[in-house]
Amino acid sequence: MKAKVRSASGRSRVATEGSDSLRDPLPQDAFVEWLRREGESRYHDHHPCHVLMHEGKLSRRQLQEWVRNRYYYQTRIPIKDAIIVSKSEDPAFRRQWVRRIHDHDGERDGEGGLELWLRLADGVGLDREDVRSCRGVLPGVRFACDGYVTLVRERSLVEAVASSLTEFFAPDLMTKRVLAWERHYPWVKPELLEYFRSRVPRARRDSAEAIEFVVANATSYELQERSVAALVKKTEILWHLLDCVYAAYVEPGSQKDAGA
Repeated sequence: MKAKVRSASGRSRVATEGSDSLRDPLPQDAFVEWLRREGESRYHDHHPCHVLMHEGKLSRRQLQEWVRNRYYYQTRIPIKDAIIVSKSEDPAFRRQWVRRIHDHDGERDGEGGLELWLRLADGVGLDREDVRSCRGVLPGVRFACDGYVTLVRERSLVEAVASSLTEFFAPDLMTKRVLAWERHYPWVKPELLEYFRSRVPRARRDSAEAIEFVVANATSYELQERSVAALVKKTEILWHLLDCVYAAYVEPGSQKDAGA
């Protein structure tokens, strides 16, 4: 029996009661379609904060605060990836997955996705050391992002990998974001949008590897269901992050910050 419940953001999610652990697993195509359907319908590109951003309706201050708070999420990514690596007994998997840590942390100082995000912070007029310190991050954003690390730590390896499948939808979002920023926020130099550009091919590669692993290792209906639930939880974490930014800086500050 399945019932609809509401998340903190007001979005519905599927909760399962009395699942039949003896049910045959879905065929691979049906399982992938289930993951895609649930992830796409809940992905944070639908959030009002992102909609306003891509319509060019965020003020300079609002854009800055999104960059500041989102940086904390960026810092959690290599940490959760290190946890995923630690869960695997397979050297081939570990070699493949550890590349994600290098993608964000870089092979040396001054490289990687975190550095690109700090350059973006420079570009929107923030002090990079202040951003790096995470002092100005909203408590709710910390709670949501730390929840992602907890999710990965506490779930099985296949569920932890499944939670990363929001990357299915990242290439389209990143492409849309670059175009929107170039059009609506010309005060941000185009070369400082490199983080978004770099994620397009990497997210395609990473999501292809992750779905291959999940499909191969979610060998029961129960594991398939738990994998979908992990992905749904990840979308709720991303949504909650934006809820916090929107409540703090967009809705109450929309009139005050207009034209800033």
